[in-house]
Amino acid sequence: MNHDSLNLLLRNLRLFGMLKHAQELAITAEREGMTFLAYLHLLAEVEHQERLARRTDRLRKGSALPASKTLANLQQDRLSEPVRRQMATLCTGEFVTKARNVLAFGLPGRGKTHLLCAIGHALVDAGHTVLFTPAFKLVQRLLAAKAELRLDKELRRLDHFDAVIVDDIGYVQQNRDEMEVLFTFLAERYERKSVLISSNLVFSQWDRIFKDPMTTAAAIDRLVHHAHILELAGASFRTETAAKHKNLNTGDNYPASDNYPAKATTDDEDSTNTTNPAAAARAGGPHPVSHGAEVNF
Repeated sequence: MNHDSLNLLLRNLRLFGMLKHAQELAITAEREGMTFLAYLHLLAEVEHQERLARRTDRLRKGSALPASKTLANLQQDRLSEPVRRQMATLCTGEFVTKARNVLAFGLPGRGKTHLLCAIGHALVDAGHTVLFTPAFKLVQRLLAAKAELRLDKELRRLDHFDAVIVDDIGYVQQNRDEMEVLFTFLAERYERKSVLISSNLVFSQWDRIFKDPMTTAAAIDRLVHHAHILELAGASFRTETAAKHKNLNTGDNYPASDNYPAKATTDDEDSTNTTNPAAAARAGGPHPVSHGAEVNF
């Protein structure tokens, strides 16, 4: 059998990893005195690894995750200790297999988006299907589907993703139609698929998103059930970066400042309060969950 006929056979069988490495591995096997079985096992392992790599590439492209927001360049030293402790567990993707959610809260510039995207990239590496979308784009997508009487079909398409990252929920005020399709999306995924959400609004302010108190309470109930809730405090990354650039450009030597308070809280918030989040929201109370808490009720 010549190499051309073997290559044609491997190509027809779509064994592209074997096709790429068969000849070089055959030389290695002959030099090292491998058995036929050992050589076959080596070829199969190469094929398996290349298929995994191609699948991961496809999943990453389909996820729409920002390529720059990975775990490798996440400034984990800026995160609180409870949040850092949870990162390793979240990146394994175990919460996805259990259809749990991840909710990241904090004022603008605290790294919420980067944190969730880093988890998203880790989920892709673990073989999970992920979609990253700004909240306003998701709402527009659902509204268009509803107007064309294909909302159910669009929800089924979104259901193909093990985890959907909804960025900046509450950043733009929703009208009633927008609120309804967003609530429908969250309700459809409840206890079936995972949602990762970033928001600069604490739970007690979510009536700005869902308008109606009952709908707000129902949405929070579904989201926090067995959810990992991460609170990002501290100074704004963007403000500090801008100040550093200004210092370098002007030669000034002053510390970076921030126009926001150090923690995303209301005036009467107690960060140690671990009461029922949905109940607190219904009562109009402050954000009820401490840093890095996992809520199970």
